[in-house]
This record gives sequence, structure tokens and C-alpha cells, in this order.
Amino acid sequence: MAVHSHDDIDWAERLAQLRMADALDAGALEPVARRLLGLVSGRATVVDVGCGAGGMSVLFARELARAGGGTVVLLDATPVLLAEARRAVGEAAGDSVEVVSVHGDLDDPGLAGQVPAADLVWASGVVHHVGDQQAALRTLAGLVRAGGLVAIGEGGLEMRCLPWDLGFGRPGLEQRLLAARTEWFAGMRAGLPGSVAMPYGWPRALREAGLQDVESFGALIDHPMPGSDLLREYVVHRIAWLAESANELADDDRAAVAALTEPDSPDFLGRRDDLFLFGAKAIHSGRLR
Repeated sequence: MAVHSHDDIDWAERLAQLRMADALDAGALEPVARRLLGLVSGRATVVDVGCGAGGMSVLFARELARAGGGTVVLLDATPVLLAEARRAVGEAAGDSVEVVSVHGDLDDPGLAGQVPAADLVWASGVVHHVGDQQAALRTLAGLVRAGGLVAIGEGGLEMRCLPWDLGFGRPGLEQRLLAARTEWFAGMRAGLPGSVAMPYGWPRALREAGLQDVESFGALIDHPMPGSDLLREYVVHRIAWLAESANELADDDRAAVAALTEPDSPDFLGRRDDLFLFGAKAIHSGRLR
């Protein structure tokens, strides 16, 4: 069943890509999960808002199990993703970690009544899909108990995966795809219901939401060439996805993308040995005093 969120993105159709990204990001994000849980005490309750396919919650569950247990609450507006996250986290949790799934949306002002009070609230790549991002951060802050932590994954360095010169077409295809994606993103933000400008960065936004001890750090994603079969499959999906969202892309670039993503093409990316994945995720956190 196709499920579209209020940003008109069919997240259910992106399940395969989300699964691959979770697997490729796990090595870099495992220390992030450990660091964040190290800032809260006891048998923590973690609420993952917009959990997607559950990749980060798997890491939280493993860390909680090592520390003696806790609770992971999965929340997403797309039932297909919520079910996949429940499956993945359930396999990783062990007997000491309770897993709860909630069908809900960050855009819902009554969200706090749907989930238990959290020691850690995590939301990655979610807040920017809500029209009023500052209000969304206030909602997240309302989910955490006093002394708890809110952490978001937003921004960073855009992932790169292709050589500059692919041997056909114009060099720099990936850079043009990323530029087109930026234009798409601006249009997506402008078209969201109740869209409000937030002309300042995420650390200030967390402070505006009433959080203190705000800090930011990065997680480097680095898979050097020649890369694994999983990386090559992910790159094929990623390049096709970038092209799909590009409103303005020259005909020769669209032809190049078609050749790169067609398995029967002599230029199919899945047969190359010079693909990589390099970028960084930015994490921003603050504590409710």
C-alpha cells in the first residue's frame, strides 16, 4: 500500500533504500548511540521519532541490552516502516529491552499523550519535514522528562558516491544532481502545510525550544572504493532517487542517469569498482532542565 506523508513523499516505496542506508551507516552511528545513552542514567526509555526502518533504534536497543535493559519506543507515520522497524529492533533487543511501536506523527501537537516520558528522544532527518520546525522541536522537548536529552540528526555533509568523470556524459553529474536536490528541498519546505522560515541554525533552535547544555558533533560515513555489493546497490538506488526529485535536469544528464541505473546498460553502476560513500551526519542535542 502506498503511504504518503504530509510532505508528499512515499516513504513506503523507499524501504529498500532505507534498509541499505541503515546497514551502511551502522558503523558510524554505533558510537553516536553509545555517546547519547551515556548522557542519561538508569534503564533508559528512548523514543525514536520518525524511526524509519529502525536502524538507529537497533543500535540503541543493543546498547541498552549491554547496559542491563531499558525501553525503545518506535514512532512513525508510515505503517510499513513502523512494522519493519518493529521487526528489526525486536530481533536486536533481547529479553531485557522492551520494544513499543506507536503510529504517530511529529506534526501532531498531542504527541506527548501517545508515548511514555523519555530519557532520550531521537529524531533523525525528521524535523525538516514539518512545516514549523521550531514548533516541532518544542514538541520533541515535550516528550522528554526533566533531566532528559533531545538529540536530532539534521544537516552535515551531503553524501558523495561517484567519480567526477564517469567516462561518458559531462563530468560532474553528481554535483549537478545534488544542486537539483537542493532546489527540490527548498520547494518541498515552501510547500509544507504551515511552512515557517527558521533563519538560524539547529543549536539555537534547540535553545529556543527550552533546552540547555546544547552541543553539536559529527559522525563520519566513510566507505572507500571499491566498495561492497551492498554499497553498489545503494549507489544505484541513490542516484535514481536524486534524479527523480530533480525538477531541472538537462536531457543529457537524465540520459546518463538512465544508463547508470539500468542493469542491462554497459555503463550500469552496479558493475563498477570505483564507487564509494563519503559524507557526515550532524547531531545536535540539548537537555531539559
